[in-house]
Amino acid sequence: MGKGLMGKRIALAASRKIEEMTTLVEKQEGEVVVRSLQGTVMVAEKEVEPQLRQLIEEGADWVILTTGIGGETLLNMAKQAGIEESFLSLLKQAKVAGRGYKTYKLLKQWGIEPAARDDDGTTQGLIRSLESCDFKDQKVVVQLHGDPAPKLIRFLEERGAKVTTILPYLHIAPEAQVVNQLCQEIIDNKVDAVCFTAAIQVRFFFDYVLEQGLLDNILKAFESNVVAVAVGKVSAEALHDEGITRVLAPEHERMGAMIMELAKYYE
Repeated sequence: MGKGLMGKRIALAASRKIEEMTTLVEKQEGEVVVRSLQGTVMVAEKEVEPQLRQLIEEGADWVILTTGIGGETLLNMAKQAGIEESFLSLLKQAKVAGRGYKTYKLLKQWGIEPAARDDDGTTQGLIRSLESCDFKDQKVVVQLHGDPAPKLIRFLEERGAKVTTILPYLHIAPEAQVVNQLCQEIIDNKVDAVCFTAAIQVRFFFDYVLEQGLLDNILKAFESNVVAVAVGKVSAEALHDEGITRVLAPEHERMGAMIMELAKYYE
């Protein structure tokens, strides 16, 4: 096994698969500090079931799924409420658009060919695929994933769509103490890299950074001594949106590939 991370201290912002990533970093002779920037995922079942029933009752011209786990959660909720067949039938009658390979895989399982899908796993890629579609007076339902997706919503509304959103799961903000500790470690060069595995981690982190007036210091650290690492295009896009210019991301969007990409970078 290589020694690409020897002497390097890597901060993990994830809340899942910590053990696997830690093992990979340690095999590369690196040290891990866990600074989870994403709280527990809460399924808002009580709020979502009435929305699902209303959606089935009223129908939709378009349904846009932004994550595979979101689509899956909606189907599970429909199953529990005894309306699974009606939900799938609604999806088969509407035009469906999806973002990300997991969403596409899910639609394939359901026997649904999307009318539009992104070409690169990003929201921007999804918007590009929808540019030639007519949304005037169309009823569009967008499944969110703990992120309000303002660009996508604005794009649809500007084209005359009547947009409603459905949020099957929520992310809870991390403890301020954890985010503060990571900020200090970044500013004081006590970590060499920070690995982000979801866009929501980036959002939570920068919400805190802006609140505390630390943006300049954080950006300066990421430009010089600390490497920002993203698991894939969506997390990378979120980091770029916040002003980080140097972002490392693997070609294959996997946590293992991300650690190997970082080791390669240092080698």
